[in-house]
Amino acid sequence: MSDLNITVLQETLHWMDGEANLRHFDRVLEGITGRDLIVLPEMFTTGFAMEAAQRSLPQAQVVEWLHKHAETSNALVGGSAAIQTEKGAVNRFLLVEPDGTLHQYDKRHLFRMADEHHHYLPGETREVFEWRGWRILPQICYDLRFPVFARNNNDYDLALYVANWPAPRALHWQALLLARAIENQAYVAGCNRVGSDGNQHSYSGDSRIVSPLGEILSEAEPFSQARLDATLSLETLTAYRERFPAWRDADGFTLK
Repeated sequence: MSDLNITVLQETLHWMDGEANLRHFDRVLEGITGRDLIVLPEMFTTGFAMEAAQRSLPQAQVVEWLHKHAETSNALVGGSAAIQTEKGAVNRFLLVEPDGTLHQYDKRHLFRMADEHHHYLPGETREVFEWRGWRILPQICYDLRFPVFARNNNDYDLALYVANWPAPRALHWQALLLARAIENQAYVAGCNRVGSDGNQHSYSGDSRIVSPLGEILSEAEPFSQARLDATLSLETLTAYRERFPAWRDADGFTLK
């Protein structure tokens, strides 16, 4: 069974400046090789801005940029961005393979405390896709608070959370990433930003990669730019699920 080499980039973001953010991540991504998956934060082209619903880079440009880095690094590269669609704006997690194959997920749970639900449309479906033998569930920030939506129905091995999660609630972020890994018997990677934004919110990052047993495989120093690397083992994951099959006793339910 294959291992997955994952990199999480905890970085500052330029407020509402897509071109500056792409140039910044050009420098950060330069020379990164030997990875299977590289993860950038939520709304990595703008910061968590409601203004971005009307003023952000077009999807085609963001996808082209992600494809360039995926091709160069021979890895799946992704993060979320504010995207305008014919129906309205969405907070969309875009992940691009080296051959240009695109996977996307629109944020389902919109952060009402910032009026995100007044500026963006909620996603309609939960998405899981396969990459190099791994089944991956992409999620965005506030989704982390809703365990039913992330329930593992034996359909994923790794959950990815990208975020702009403010420092005052850092403990919630840290605890819930552990909880999602333990309860779903899956690896979890959380990529959060650092710095401050145009609304003067502060972000401590606290990005981490967690094993199915709740072990922290890699974590970033708070309030600092950082690169996290970890190697995830599908063989270890499968053996653990077989040895401790708690998933067999999960309560059934249907999402509406």
